[in-house]
Amino acid sequence: MSAPGRIARRLGRGFDSVVGAVTIIPVLAVISALPVLNLLSLGYLLEASGRVARSGRLRDAWVGLREFAVIRKILLAAWIAMLPVRLVLSFWRDAELIAPGSANAMALRVVLIVLIVLVTLHLLWAVVRGGKWRHFLWPAPLRFLRWIGAGWDWRKLWSGVRDGLRQLRLWHFFRLGTLGFAGALLWLALPVLILMAASKFANPGVSFLTSLLGSILLGIAVLHLPFLQTRFALTGRFREFLEPGSARRSFRKAPVAFWLALAATLLFALPPYLLKIELTPDEVAWLPNIVFVLLIFPARALLGWSLARAERRETPRAWMSRWAARLAALPVVAVYVFFVWFSQYLSWHGSLGLLEQHAFLVPAPLLGL
Repeated sequence: MSAPGRIARRLGRGFDSVVGAVTIIPVLAVISALPVLNLLSLGYLLEASGRVARSGRLRDAWVGLREFAVIRKILLAAWIAMLPVRLVLSFWRDAELIAPGSANAMALRVVLIVLIVLVTLHLLWAVVRGGKWRHFLWPAPLRFLRWIGAGWDWRKLWSGVRDGLRQLRLWHFFRLGTLGFAGALLWLALPVLILMAASKFANPGVSFLTSLLGSILLGIAVLHLPFLQTRFALTGRFREFLEPGSARRSFRKAPVAFWLALAATLLFALPPYLLKIELTPDEVAWLPNIVFVLLIFPARALLGWSLARAERRETPRAWMSRWAARLAALPVVAVYVFFVWFSQYLSWHGSLGLLEQHAFLVPAPLLGL
């Protein structure tokens, strides 16, 4: 291939990567607002941290850029292709409003139906051909007629659809998100339930002591859980959640990196708590989730990076750096635990808002569990 051809191909790949990266954030935000499906979003974030943990490169957190680029092309092409449909739809509604059942209204209705059929066929044909920009820009009618005349190979078409779905790895992300969710619950259920129970006690002293116990247990959990989830994403073994000693051993090999990842994970999870003061309508619940994904995505990447540094070292770091990181982690954990405890007095959902552990559970800061 000539030099201009190689340059054009690299530019095309770079553009697709940018398009895929821009698409990932809103897609994760929309999915995170849908119950059950938000486990896909959590699974994607865990997969991102696991890949960074394997390679040590932060750029590997962008999983499936090519697939997301194709999704972006399809959505953008569908939006552009639907413009004439929306225009004719508005004309037809106006005609029905002025003269219901008139000849003009009936003619516009026929045109609308024909346009919907043609646009749908154009989009499906573009996807069948590969979903590239040129396929959406030019429908290739002669090739379409030859394809129709040769007879539809449904087995080949279904095989292509199945391969496309397999490349998306939806089941893998769902399984990873479900197990990561379950592992987080093992650590968070007891302290969260204790904090919720403390708010029900009428006696201030009992309420304070119960809240203190729940806060201490929650602090212990958040010290371990980010790295246990990352180790689970790295190895795929659920028993990682039952071995906190592995996280502590990894911490000794990269204490400063672990502290940085912990601080990013906990502090970046705090802004979504402010979004719970007012109840957000369901129609736009995904919009605040964009803020959440933009914050938690780099935190997950840093968790994978810190674990990668630890995996590459065989001996612990100096005791001074280990203890400095431990002491520096205490105020970060204290701030996070205080905000979580205080959020029940700010949240629209009251003490039920304690169930929304944004840093570890499904990324749906306004919908909770």
